[in-house]
Amino acid sequence: MVIYDSVQKKKVPFIPLKENEVKIYVCGPTVYDDAHLGHARSAIAFDLLRRVFIALNYKVTFVKNFTDIDDKIIKKMHESGQSLEAITSYYIERYKTEMRALHVKDADIEPKATETIEEIIAFIASMLHTKVAYATSDGIYFDTSKDTKYLCLSHRLVEEEASQSRVEQKEEKKDQKDFALWKFSKENEPSYPAPFGMGRPGWHIECSAMIEKHLASDGDFQIDIHAGGADLLFPHHENEAAQTRCKSHQELAKYWMHNGFVTISGEKMSKSLGNSFFLKDALAIYSGEVLRFYLLATHYRANFNFSEEDLLTTKKTFRQTLPS
Repeated sequence: MVIYDSVQKKKVPFIPLKENEVKIYVCGPTVYDDAHLGHARSAIAFDLLRRVFIALNYKVTFVKNFTDIDDKIIKKMHESGQSLEAITSYYIERYKTEMRALHVKDADIEPKATETIEEIIAFIASMLHTKVAYATSDGIYFDTSKDTKYLCLSHRLVEEEASQSRVEQKEEKKDQKDFALWKFSKENEPSYPAPFGMGRPGWHIECSAMIEKHLASDGDFQIDIHAGGADLLFPHHENEAAQTRCKSHQELAKYWMHNGFVTISGEKMSKSLGNSFFLKDALAIYSGEVLRFYLLATHYRANFNFSEEDLLTTKKTFRQTLPS
């Protein structure tokens, strides 16, 4: 079997870390709103990958997480007056119901960030001990200068990376590339006790800790495949890889796979851009089989431009393929 590795930027033979076994981790949604077609495309692409491995008689362990504590979720709490658990539980169940409608199988393990707090705290404490992380007045940060391979995943230039809007600018950081592992508690925000101060985890640390908890064994932290949307390659996957590398002295994944964007009129579909086509709306009109067929019609790595006209054509084509 040959797969395309995002880091090497080429097709390579798939050689599992352990014969006839494969461990796959896919970044799941941040559960503060309904899923859109971008979420569906990623889920379908890697559901198909999983099914291929199963068909090839691999023993597959497939993990997909839920980010259930995050700035956007906290904002939703303040706007709605609902608890974190009420919001995240609602959207997790909606997501899972919609994925099943698309014939996406449930993951073998579906961890939540809030169920991994103990492991996240231990992970950060270890990096503080080895001085890979440091404290400021507002949190604990990863020191990117400690990782000699930083940016090797996304192949970004330092100057390009430093200018990215998704990198938080803070005066107290040693370097503006450094990223938050733990955010100290603020008024009316969920927080957890830790030896280094009450607070909550940053985004990137959550996935590294969940991978270690559910997929590491006997001191071996590396997994076969880490996957997700192309928008996660930087900064999310880059930062995951860096912190795990500095803590364990191992690469997080042997292979990295990323699906392309879903776009509308050439612009990436995103909740933050306000141009999402929600899955619930699509499923109210089209069957899950039609939507799956439509989203699989384009190569998973290519950007996919959504068009309702094309979707209607797909519906007619799909009907014609059914036995009479």
